[in-house]
Amino acid sequence: MRQVVLDTETTGLEVSQGHRVIEIGCVEVLNRRLTGRHFHQYVNPEREVDPGAIEVHGITNEFLADKPVFSRVAEAFLAFIEGAELVIHNAPFDVGFLDSELRRVDGGEAGLAARCRIVDTLLMARDRHPGQRNNLDSLCQRYDVDNASRELHGALLDAEILADVYLAMTGGQTTFELEASSRGGEGQRSGAEPRRLPADRPRLPVIGPSAAELAAHEATLDVIAHASGGQVAWRRA
Repeated sequence: MRQVVLDTETTGLEVSQGHRVIEIGCVEVLNRRLTGRHFHQYVNPEREVDPGAIEVHGITNEFLADKPVFSRVAEAFLAFIEGAELVIHNAPFDVGFLDSELRRVDGGEAGLAARCRIVDTLLMARDRHPGQRNNLDSLCQRYDVDNASRELHGALLDAEILADVYLAMTGGQTTFELEASSRGGEGQRSGAEPRRLPADRPRLPVIGPSAAELAAHEATLDVIAHASGGQVAWRRA
């Protein structure tokens, strides 16, 4: 399975107010392994960045002045995510901004949801940890993911961190299957036919308890009877 973990930075919080994408960061995950391939691009938003947004990500108007506009990077971005499952934290935010940018380029052609399956790790985290903080920093602490280098938000850095968090969140069952396969050999792989015992196999011997074991069992039942007022299921049976 090919997945792309994606994050963006923007000029502000509301796409409905004309805010634009200024950074896209993507990292590739293939069969649950980071490949080292990534897509990273700063984008000239053709408008000012809100001061509050600069405090979050540190990307200034002066820095973006010589960067390409989105229409010049759209083709490369779409080529990188082609055929992948997108993994995004709070997906409606990033997808809303990127769909808005794509509409400016092609006049309303298919958005990201029509091109790729999208997994929202915020919804996944809320389902697994209801009533708890599920922002990226909280998930890093919960899943022991190192985010010491994250003083400011950055799309590529956050995508790399999110990839580690996502793999940790979803790794339990995959790890179990791999361990079961390595312990059990070929016959224990997921989807293999169960090994059936022959009908004419020898009967297993029945070994009864010794006198000492029976006495210890009765002594334990006496303790349970005393504590429960005589409600001992084994003796009623």
